[in-house]
Amino acid sequence: MSKSKQKAVALKYNSEQDEAPVVIASGYGSVAEKIIDIAEQKGIPVFRDDSAASLLCMLEVGNTIPPELYQVIAAIYCQILQVSKEIQAPETKRPQTLNERAKRLSRSHPAIRSVSVEKKNKAPQ
Repeated sequence: MSKSKQKAVALKYNSEQDEAPVVIASGYGSVAEKIIDIAEQKGIPVFRDDSAASLLCMLEVGNTIPPELYQVIAAIYCQILQVSKEIQAPETKRPQTLNERAKRLSRSHPAIRSVSVEKKNKAPQ
């Protein structure tokens, strides 16, 4: 994507004050670059999705997102939270394989059985 076509939107959400996330900055090109630079400098997660940015850039700064976009924003927030959780987890606690994840899950939920996942090599035909 060329820099001039880059889009960015900054959202904030305070559950005690806001009924939904609020657009606090929005722009294209150099303005979008500045929004992203500021977020990265302040350690604010940046989620890159051109389609979502296109939709959100249509909103006016200061407005809450409309209910039609709740699902989009919720999916973005969930992905950011998941990545943040994985980054903050100590390396030793982060499961490395599907088997390790299944074992950990079965310990916390006894009704779930651990499933072995093996890599199968197919013989050439």
